[in-house]
Amino acid sequence: MDEVEVVVAHSERATLRVGDVFLKVDADQARIDVEVRAMALVPVPTPEVLWRKPPVLAISAVPGTALGCLGEPSTAPPAAWAAAGAAIRKLHDAPLPPWPGGAGRDLAELAADLDSECERLVTSGCLPADLVTRNRQVAEAAFRPWTPAFTHGDLQIAHVFVDGDEVTGIIDWSEAGRGDALYDLATFTLGHEEHLDDVIAGYGTDVDLDVIRAWWSVRSLLVVRWLAEHGFDPFAPGCEVDVLRSRM
Repeated sequence: MDEVEVVVAHSERATLRVGDVFLKVDADQARIDVEVRAMALVPVPTPEVLWRKPPVLAISAVPGTALGCLGEPSTAPPAAWAAAGAAIRKLHDAPLPPWPGGAGRDLAELAADLDSECERLVTSGCLPADLVTRNRQVAEAAFRPWTPAFTHGDLQIAHVFVDGDEVTGIIDWSEAGRGDALYDLATFTLGHEEHLDDVIAGYGTDVDLDVIRAWWSVRSLLVVRWLAEHGFDPFAPGCEVDVLRSRM
């Protein structure tokens, strides 16, 4: 009998693996709705939907191995990072979906949330004031007009699978929708700045590096406290707090 592996689990959702099947349990069925709709539309490899019985979605495993994970060096060759960049560009060039995604939040609302979170990070003693202040300054470059693209919305490198220099699957589409393409590129390269040039080479067009860096700061500032409160360690080497420190 296949063992049950807990991939991720917290108060909002859990993902289990049994053999080659992933079972996603989500308290918010809207997220599952988005995931199923997005995977049916995107022009990149995704898992196959096997069945759905709320609150559970069963999907197939994708071949290959994850490109890497935050906090650990990636052993994937430059060609794999470039292939991922090309796949991301293909996604961003796809026809727009009719719904907004996690990369498409209202900028005024996002800036207000960021300011509130920065204040909490300092007053709680979670992070030093100079670190928060500097990264809030860097983050400002993200708050500019952008042209909507079909975005993944949570494009961590652990969500992109490769075999050699071929992208074999992209998983976890619950935040997909219309959004800022540079948010995807920033999420993908968070903590792996050394591979940014390879990704951009595969992406095939110039991007504003100041905006990429700004999104690194935004994402890190917004998640540090949540991660710490849900059993994750943003202070681990190479993770979110180190990303913030790299901007000093």
